[in-house]
Amino acid sequence: MTEGPDIGASETKVITLGCRLNAYESDVMAGHARESGLKDTVVINTCAVTNEAVAESRRQVRKARRENPEATLIVTGCAAQIDPTAFAAIKGVDKVIGNHEKMSPMSFDPEFLEGSEPIRVNDIMSVAETAPQFMGSGNQPLEKSQSRSRAFLQVQNGCDHRCTFCIIPYGRGNARSVPAGEVVNSVRSLVAQGYNEVVLTGVDLSSWGGDLPGKPPLGDLVRRVLKLVPELPRLRLSSIDPAEVDETLFDLLVNDSRMTPYLHLSLQAGDDMILKRMKRRHSRADVIELCQRLRTSRPDMTFGADIIAGFPTEDDIMFENSRSIISEIGIPWLHVFPYSAREGTPAAKIPPVHGNIVKARAKKLREESARLKEAHLKTRAGSIDTALFEETGFGRLPDFSLVKVDSPPKSGSLAQVKIMGSTAEHLIGTLI
Repeated sequence: MTEGPDIGASETKVITLGCRLNAYESDVMAGHARESGLKDTVVINTCAVTNEAVAESRRQVRKARRENPEATLIVTGCAAQIDPTAFAAIKGVDKVIGNHEKMSPMSFDPEFLEGSEPIRVNDIMSVAETAPQFMGSGNQPLEKSQSRSRAFLQVQNGCDHRCTFCIIPYGRGNARSVPAGEVVNSVRSLVAQGYNEVVLTGVDLSSWGGDLPGKPPLGDLVRRVLKLVPELPRLRLSSIDPAEVDETLFDLLVNDSRMTPYLHLSLQAGDDMILKRMKRRHSRADVIELCQRLRTSRPDMTFGADIIAGFPTEDDIMFENSRSIISEIGIPWLHVFPYSAREGTPAAKIPPVHGNIVKARAKKLREESARLKEAHLKTRAGSIDTALFEETGFGRLPDFSLVKVDSPPKSGSLAQVKIMGSTAEHLIGTLI
């Protein structure tokens, strides 16, 4: 969970739960609120990826009301989109707005808010257009629209796939893409604002272009950004479906130094039967082959992944296949999700794995990832690399490793670092 900066006691504050796309959209909402002069307002941007995420969203809504008794309280995001009446029923909630509505400047106009209905959530499946980028009045870029060290840029929203465990399409709608020209203009604007790294993000980022004329692949977009914004120092991708890495994207990942040598994979499992029951489009062998090809062509390539522990029907052998693929590929950064049945999804009807077993398997996956991360960090000793420094004072290397230095430069700046050693969690370096 992240909170927007406290600009002043009377300003709008945005509290973000969930994914990087939510983080991007929170920045857009904060920009719209600033432009409209909205005061004394708290916006909760909720998440629905698991039952715990929904519960945490509800807790944050109640906490925001306790801590801001006089503020207008607006709830939005995926959990609010999927079940708006439940959030509207929480004592102290003033407005509930949908995922499409939250991207409109009008939603944060004080006069419009005062006269609008308590729940304004449309059918997300009917949305065909992409949300506006960082645009203010007169269609001009919102200056200083993000407060982070790197800029997240939404280039895609929604998902046309229906993985059996996933509720997110019902919160985000069908897949839709931001045209390449708009993306290039937004990246150029962000670099002009001083950002040294841009992260392209979306619900199903790999599907970018499927709804555009000619159905261009994601690699075409990345190539255009790198070619047309040569002043951009570093480009990163948020998450990739292993089934959709096109050859242009592969070539850029291994040959263009401005592309970070890091991919976060939407893996979910390492057993073919479980992948089939999830309705994923890749096999275990597909993922291993992709990662081996990438690392052979670019030896400094590293990987992160999302993985689910204890999917219904997962037995010990199936779990071992998921655990072992982490080691076989070498995935130092793993997001482990204990399976959480979401009402309305096909997987919720499949006989579940006992909760204690799910927790134990999740723990083993995290332990395996921690071991691999510590081993990876040790390999960096003695190397020299360029770090992007974050608000925490740590620097992030292109391969996603964190490095700690004495007297770090200001957030958002790039600096060369020599790696002197490591801990289990981060590198120790010195500025050059």
